[in-house]
Amino acid sequence: MSAKKVIIIGPAHPYRGGIANFNNCLAKAFLENGDDIQVYSFKLQYPSFLFPGKTQYEESDPPEGIKIKSAINSINPFNWFNVVREINNQQADYVVIRYWLPFMAPCLGTIARLISSKTKILAITDNIIPHEKRIGDFYLTKYFISSCDAYLTLSASVLDDLLKFTKSKNKKFIPHPIYDTFGDKLDKEKAKHNLSLNSEDKYLLFFGFVRKYKGLDLMLKAMSDKRIKDLGIKLIVAGEFYDNIDDYMNLIDELDIKSSIILKSDFIPESDVKNYFCASDMITQTYRTATQSGVTQIAYHFERPMLVTDVGGLAEIVPNNKVGYVTSQNPSDIADAIVDFYVNDREEKFEKNAAKFIKAKYLIGVANGTDALILSMLALNIGKGDIVFCPSFTFPATAEAILIIGAIPVFIDVSKNTFNIPYNYLIP
Repeated sequence: MSAKKVIIIGPAHPYRGGIANFNNCLAKAFLENGDDIQVYSFKLQYPSFLFPGKTQYEESDPPEGIKIKSAINSINPFNWFNVVREINNQQADYVVIRYWLPFMAPCLGTIARLISSKTKILAITDNIIPHEKRIGDFYLTKYFISSCDAYLTLSASVLDDLLKFTKSKNKKFIPHPIYDTFGDKLDKEKAKHNLSLNSEDKYLLFFGFVRKYKGLDLMLKAMSDKRIKDLGIKLIVAGEFYDNIDDYMNLIDELDIKSSIILKSDFIPESDVKNYFCASDMITQTYRTATQSGVTQIAYHFERPMLVTDVGGLAEIVPNNKVGYVTSQNPSDIADAIVDFYVNDREEKFEKNAAKFIKAKYLIGVANGTDALILSMLALNIGKGDIVFCPSFTFPATAEAILIIGAIPVFIDVSKNTFNIPYNYLIP
């Protein structure tokens, strides 16, 4: 395939956060593929009065070899026209726009509409329905979505949300990729030493910007469980607070868990991320709402067990009782999982399974089970005229997938008593 001219529109270095990191990595991947890649980032992303953190920027070196231009002002329409003029002059084959918040819809939607019709526009939609909802979100999102040619989502739940805004066939779910930008896995004791942590203590990690939807309060309530206190488990909270930190400090005092909580309430620089993940026994994401999370992918990179709540796309990629736990948002259920993890020594098993997950040679995300069946048969070189046996008691898509590739379905009866499930699966 010949090299393409590709432009990415979205936050990138020196902006910090998961989306900026993702865009940096995406640009690097295009560059390694031999494409001509340019990133158009923001010179003003959020007005200061709308930004809850201390700073939007990080101090690390820019990614090597990537052309990043800080050009877009999210609240200045005159700027949008100037940016479009520059983009159109480059005659790009593709423009990739990151969409994560309705606030950005007027800016990104207008830019998309003004880009030359010769350029195909792909939207990577981190969120369609925002975690923190506001009046007008639906119409702003609709404005942006209607300006694009194709769509990629990073979780199946976001793909479902996308269907409310477009009937386009040009949409696909691909699981959030695993980050490899934070260095290699460290020995746990070495990581603890680097953070000046007691090597004998047990540590859980809550990582990333703290906002209400991420449910840190649920995790704190779980930590107040007497069983967890008796086990001497500590929770590291590593990340800048975008909520009022006093609310959480008051809750910590009310629950009498101050001795069990280690607060690192500043932004964690990229060079320190590996220490926090590798020093921890398990990574916790007790979110109230979620689509996907880069924290999960970092945990996989460092082969760390995880505890997530059953919301959005988190449960899609954390198999329960294999690489960790999927729980309800009830603090007692969260506490039960933590106790089980330590009392029954689950760490080694979960760690090995996490390592197997990320070391699979290939991974293809599909939108549904029908697509999965089709791809599986194509991988086996099954095609026109071939016979494929399938159960008679099944969903119509089973036979449909066979017919789509031109093969012939042959139905096999199943036992009405066992449904052909082996006896040892029926009896625990």
